[in-house]
Amino acid sequence: MRTRNLLAALAAATLAATGTANADANTARPHACSVSVAIDGFSDALDKTTYDGSYVGNLSALAVDRDGSLAALSDRSTLFRLDARGPAGAVTLPGDLDSEGLAVDRDGTRLVTSETEPSVRRYSREGELLERLPVPQDLAVAPVGRATANQTFEGLTLLPGGHTLLASMEYALAGDAPGTVRFQTWTRDHGRFRLGAQYAYRTDDPRLGVPEVQATPDGRLLVLERAFEAGVGNTVRLSLADPRHATDTSRVQHLTGQPGVRPMGKTRLADLADCPALGATARQPQPNPLLDNIEGMTVTGGGHKALEVLLVSDDNQNPAQTTRLYRLRVRLS
Repeated sequence: MRTRNLLAALAAATLAATGTANADANTARPHACSVSVAIDGFSDALDKTTYDGSYVGNLSALAVDRDGSLAALSDRSTLFRLDARGPAGAVTLPGDLDSEGLAVDRDGTRLVTSETEPSVRRYSREGELLERLPVPQDLAVAPVGRATANQTFEGLTLLPGGHTLLASMEYALAGDAPGTVRFQTWTRDHGRFRLGAQYAYRTDDPRLGVPEVQATPDGRLLVLERAFEAGVGNTVRLSLADPRHATDTSRVQHLTGQPGVRPMGKTRLADLADCPALGATARQPQPNPLLDNIEGMTVTGGGHKALEVLLVSDDNQNPAQTTRLYRLRVRLS
């Protein structure tokens, strides 16, 4: 079954097993979060499950595989294959990783970011390490660079055509203005990725980080922004960014809003707290019980005007959090 049908199948399975899945998930009735975004449904079918001895949780990234199935990456370095029935395979990646971002290249190899150093590594489908991409020293964790531990590479995406790879830092570097996040690119040269341009992105609020980024068919970027406050819950926002007229900041040491440095243009698409709850429940306080620690995102279909988007939350293997899949429709302007 194609990826676009995966969430509906998982929701149906949950409904049959527990009676708690969203009963509206398969209806055509729109559920608007904003003028640009609507939610079609959600599923908790993967929550607190295991596959072949591996915990199916801690999910930080999603990607559509070459065969139309879904690849889901755990930050504990397990790469799951999901089909319409749920997990159908699992591979543990070698290395000391805090794996956060995932892209499937045109040859089927997996590109994976880790927050540990940070790094971007290429793996075979079987999990063999094939390559490590170069990373600018400033983006390394201090004292080697200016990044803070656990606040480095989170998102990863291939731009249309597959010639440019882009990774998003989660938070600002030391010396950069709070809320100003760097996006690093690599360009393909004779089959290898070399360091490319770098861009600045400004979050809505300095407390918000960037857990994921995905390219749109026209070369713009869907950007997730997220934060958590104990006793309040998660903030999750979706924006559309355009790097095409932004300044290359790879040689700009400190980003402080100075003249002459143009960050990416940006349009907020939705605050997911404004989505209808659709019967969702939360195990801890949330501004909307639909919300959880959303970290992963992939585009599963659509075209230049509208996209089908799948999100996943990272439960951190925590009883108070949920592994939840969300299916969105996003209209682009």
